This record gives sequence, structure tokens and C-alpha cells, in this order.
Amino acid sequence: MYLVGFPLLVIPFAIYNMIAFLLPGMAWTDHIATFRLVSGQDWTLTPEDLLLALAILLLPIEILKATRIGVRSIVDHILSMVLFIAMLVEFLLVRQAGTSTFFILMMISMVDVIGGFTVTLRTAQRDMTIERVDHASS
Repeated sequence: MYLVGFPLLVIPFAIYNMIAFLLPGMAWTDHIATFRLVSGQDWTLTPEDLLLALAILLLPIEILKATRIGVRSIVDHILSMVLFIAMLVEFLLVRQAGTSTFFILMMISMVDVIGGFTVTLRTAQRDMTIERVDHASS
């Protein structure tokens, strides 16, 4: 798999920046479509909803990628951390990034970083425990 060392959360980050900088008049809460639910309630879809849903759908894939062991996994963790730091800096310094939508994207990126390191550390700890048992029995 070629995307192992590529943080997938770059995709929503890039989409946010393209929309924020190339379409400055567009509001994140503009209505894209309205759906009538079985309950009779109207559900309105916004660009914010779609972007956040995409990021949330990519997050479990990122966590799953953290279970791999090897150099690519380390590179993926480093790139995820760089992405989070870039998002944090952009949130603090760039006017177009000072929105709730961007803040939630940044928090999703932070969960990716923390989750990735946690999964990797737990997996490494489990591998060390199994390895110790093998050496003790021989």
C-alpha cells in the first residue's frame, strides 16, 4: 500500500484551505442540499458537514495504519505530527483558519497523533512481552 506513509488527514486540510483561500465569499454554513427524513424532519447538508464527515471517516483508517510496524509507520507518525503542528500554527496565525470548522479539523488531527502514538506504543509493549516469554522458555 503506497499511502502508508501519507497522512490521509491532509486531504480535508487541503480542501479547507482551497475553499477558504480560493472561494473567500463562501460560508461554511451555506446550504448544499436538504433532505426530508422519514420522521418528517428536514436535514440540511452544509460544506462544513461534508468536510468534517470526511475527516471523521479518514480517522479510523489513520488509526488502523498506526498498527503497522516499521519505518513507514514512524514516517507516518512524524508526518501526522507535522500536519497537526502546521494546522495549529495556521489556526493561530491565519485569519481564514480561525473558524470552528478548522478547529474541529485540527482536533481530529490531534486525535490522530495521540491515537497513532498510543497504538504504536501499546503494540510495541505487547511485542516485547511476547518476546520475553519466548526467551524465558528456551
